[in-house]
Amino acid sequence: MGRGKIEIKRIENTTNRQVTFCKRRNGLLKKAYELSVLCDAEIALIVFSSRGRVYEFSNNNIRSTIEKYKKANSDGTNTVTEINAQYYQHESAKLRNQIQMMQNSNRNLMGECLSSLTVKELKQVENRLERGISRIRSKKHEALLAEIEFRQKREAELENENSILRAKIAEVERLQQLNMMPSETLDFVNPFVPRDHLLAENMLQNCSEFANANSEKKLFHLRFETVENSDAGKSKNAGSSEQVQTKNGT
Repeated sequence: MGRGKIEIKRIENTTNRQVTFCKRRNGLLKKAYELSVLCDAEIALIVFSSRGRVYEFSNNNIRSTIEKYKKANSDGTNTVTEINAQYYQHESAKLRNQIQMMQNSNRNLMGECLSSLTVKELKQVENRLERGISRIRSKKHEALLAEIEFRQKREAELENENSILRAKIAEVERLQQLNMMPSETLDFVNPFVPRDHLLAENMLQNCSEFANANSEKKLFHLRFETVENSDAGKSKNAGSSEQVQTKNGT
């Protein structure tokens, strides 16, 4: 009658675990010895127990076997490195080919190096150019519409500012007309003038003062010229009278 299948998991009972370790360790060492004898294999077996004890088996010097293993492992690492280098070289060559193809395609789109292309390839280049031109035109149309919308908004803003300026100019003209009215009329109208136009009133007042000063200056010049003319006339009349008297005496 055969034994049942044992579940492979950690044995919780310490005694049973130690007994199982001793049995299987001995069986492992026996299998290693049989393998080395039957197959003429170089074997190095090292086992550490849970308590830290070392059990080993080797049909040759175990140190030389470990050195041989390290050397083989380093050779394997070099092999992996070589494989990786070959892979990266292959990938770099593939990328260079792709770059060369893209450069040739760009030259074809610019109308260069077309002599080596077939009719089918030329048709493909033509289709690509037509699709690109359609996309460029669509983008240009969108940009123009955006620019027109911006200009229209700016035009509306300028018209609004222009209307405001026109209203201010009309108000200034109205204030000028009020300033030209008689004093009694101004006394009646001034209380209804808005305070916002105080600056315009001051400007108009300065202008009127300047005009009054100029008119006074002109009036002074006229008076001075009138006085001079009158003095010259009196002197002339006096001379003529003296001449008449001398004639009468003679």
